[in-house]
Parts: sequence; C-alpha cells; structure tokens
Amino acid sequence: MTTALPRSVSALVARASDPEFAAWRRNIVRLGGCTNPIHLVGAATVYDTKTGAALLSYGSDAYGGRLLTACGNRRATVCPTCSALYRADTYQLIRAGLVGGKSVREAVRDHPRVFATLTAPGFGPVHTRRERDGHVRPCRPRRTGDHCAHGTPAGCRERHPANDPRLGEPLCPRCYDYAGAVLWHAFAGRLWHRFGLELRREVARQVGLSRTEFGEVARLSYAKVAEYQRRGLVHFHAVIRLDGPDGPDSHPLGWATVPLLVDSVRAVVGKVRLTAPGSAVIGPRVLRFGTQVDVRPVTSSGRTAGERPASAAAVAGYIAKYATKGAETAGAVDGRIHHARHMVMLPVRAHVLRMISTCWWLGGLPEFAPLGLRRWAHMLGYGGHFSTKSRRYSTTLTALRQARADHRAEQQRDALGLPEHSTVTVGHWRYAGRGYSPEAALLAASVREGGARHGT
Repeated sequence: MTTALPRSVSALVARASDPEFAAWRRNIVRLGGCTNPIHLVGAATVYDTKTGAALLSYGSDAYGGRLLTACGNRRATVCPTCSALYRADTYQLIRAGLVGGKSVREAVRDHPRVFATLTAPGFGPVHTRRERDGHVRPCRPRRTGDHCAHGTPAGCRERHPANDPRLGEPLCPRCYDYAGAVLWHAFAGRLWHRFGLELRREVARQVGLSRTEFGEVARLSYAKVAEYQRRGLVHFHAVIRLDGPDGPDSHPLGWATVPLLVDSVRAVVGKVRLTAPGSAVIGPRVLRFGTQVDVRPVTSSGRTAGERPASAAAVAGYIAKYATKGAETAGAVDGRIHHARHMVMLPVRAHVLRMISTCWWLGGLPEFAPLGLRRWAHMLGYGGHFSTKSRRYSTTLTALRQARADHRAEQQRDALGLPEHSTVTVGHWRYAGRGYSPEAALLAASVREGGARHGT
C-alpha cells in the first residue's frame, strides 16, 4: 500500500527538477524563514559613480520572475524571523542609550537614569496570582458571605496555578468598568505624553528652575515599550535619562541625580489626569495611571545601594522582548475586525470579547468617533505605538538598518568583484503580491526550523 505524498512535498520534488531550482531556492533561503514575504517585479543596475559605467544588472527574472523580500513584521506571532531581527535592533538601540555605542558616547553611562513601570488603574477586581517568599497566596481573600450588587462573591480564596484560564478575568463581569478600560486604552498615549511634560516641570521645580531655564541646561530622554497584562490592559516600561542640554553628548549639571529622578517620577504619576469624552452617554470618566509605580535605578553592573537596581543589559533585553509582542499576549487576535458579525467566531476568552465588543459599541457612537475605537478593537482600544523613544535618546532603528544594508552591500560587492570605491544602484520595482506557494512554504519552514535549532 502506497501513501500519497502531501501536495507541498510533491510540488517541491517536482520543482527540484527545474533548471532554475537553485535560483528559486536561493530566493527563499536568503530570507531566513520569513513567513510572509513581499513579491517584487522589476530590475536594477549598479553604476560606478566615478565613470558612470554600468557594472551589473539584475532583475526579478533571475529569481523565477519575482524577487522576494522579507515582510519586516515586528510581531513574533506573525513572523518569528523578522521579529527576532526587530528585537535585536531594539536591544541595541536601548542599550546604546544606557552604556554608549552606535554613535552614542560611552560617557552616557554616567548620566542619571531609571527604569520605570507605569501601570493601568483598576476597573474592577480580577482573578490574579499572588506569591510571597515562593508561596502562592489566595487570590482575593474576603469575608465569607461578601457579595457584589449582582450576587457574585466579592472575593476568591483559591490559589491559582500559573496556567489557570481564569487569571485576568473579572470576578463579576457586570461590575467591571469595560467602558472605562477601553477609554483608558484610547487615551494611554496621551497620558504618557502628559506624563513627559509634567516630569520636566517637576524636575525643574525641585531644583528651583523655570521650564525655560531647565530647557537651557538639561534634557529628559526616554525609550518605552507597552506590555499587555493578562487583564487586557497595558503597562508602560520606560528608561528615563537626565542629560545635559545637548542630550547624551552633554553631561548634566551636578544637581541631576538618580534620587531626584526617582522622586520626580513618583510625584508626577499621581498628578496626570485626563477627562474622557462622552460623559452624557456613559457617565464621567477621569483617566489616570494606576497607583502601583515601580522606579529603579539603572546601573551598568546591576548593583547599587538603596533602590532595587536594574542592569543595562537586563533593561534592554526586557524592552526588546515586549517590543515584538502585542495584544495577543492578553488573548486577543492579530488582525483587524472589519464587521461585527466576525466577533461571533473570534477564538478569545469572555473578558477579551467583552472589551472588543465595548470598542465596537463605543466606536459606533458620534461622541467617540474621533477615537477610532472600531479600528483598534482587536487591540482592545489601544492604538498607540508599542515601542517609542524621544528624539535624542540614542540611535534610530533606521540607522541600524542602514548600517546592516551597507554591510551586506559591501559583502555583495566583494563577492561580485566590483570596485571598492562608491557605487550606486538604480532600480524600478513594483509590488506583485506576498506569501508562498505550498512548496515554497515548506522550504521556508525548514529554514526557519534550522535557524531555531542553531539559535539564529
């Protein structure tokens, strides 16, 4: 009895007999296992900038009619290969702002800097896992017989395991303020912006300077990432650094210290307030950060006195890790929701579905139309950037990518025997689709698996 080969395997075997198989295979392998490549059609020519002579011409015909290029998606659930590269670039960007390198002077490691976590407020009690001294504590211990207005027990005495699906779920969904949670997400980016403004004012106030005077002698720089919690709300993790007026290239004055920065962050978090729209529809909502604030000094060694320290490498790795994640870590979905009927089939837990439904409901009301809540329903209302930095924090992702492209171009020039002096590539390419055929997907998966085994 013979077993029929899968269609992808049969197609790959047939492709292997094609005279252009080597070029076709090279076109896929060089992407390192990208899951959803972009197809380009066109041609390019490499010219000598001194003589104007054409040194090399190539086109998509050499790759079976289409040149493939990596999708570049940052999210690990969409493309593990491209997200790994994005994570590595983010790590270098954050680390450079802490210890120098990548065009940032090493003297930046002597600047005051802290690693701060700003949380979302509570919109209702949820099941949680609490630990102390290695022991799991009861979730939310309350007196027996205490109930909410809807008859649901007000507490939970269970000790939840780490994989308990109830973690993050409200004790009483009818008590939970879903409208407030969604609006907090919609305004989270603005809350962060207001926090940055108020932090500058607070530091200036503590050292007796006006805002104008502070801008002449100091600058606050930051890099942050948004992390979804199990309850479906984001935390902001941020490196905040105090520089001289020219950013990392200038040392701050003697009054600029880590304790000053720690005290200022803690003082400002409680002051930031925004008023949500639509009070006539859902009642008044004042949006703010949560009361839980963690502020730690950042050190090169990870050791210091007083506050719990965080090493530069650990902070950079932490931020880079969450820069490649999204709402899927809270149980949401990857793609946008285009019609209300699609919500019926979403593979999400009840709490997440309620947040998505609330986004859809509020997004259809005129009072909330400017927020674009339906557009960001799959993100539970959060439409902000996941990873951002101030202009003078350190290098940029664009600069890191350009350096990598220049290095690869130099390698290619050496391999082709082109002259060492400057060359320029002139080309015309157009979009022609994306994705893989079944046999190409099989080959890409093997490349991806091989890279995972070797840690690349």
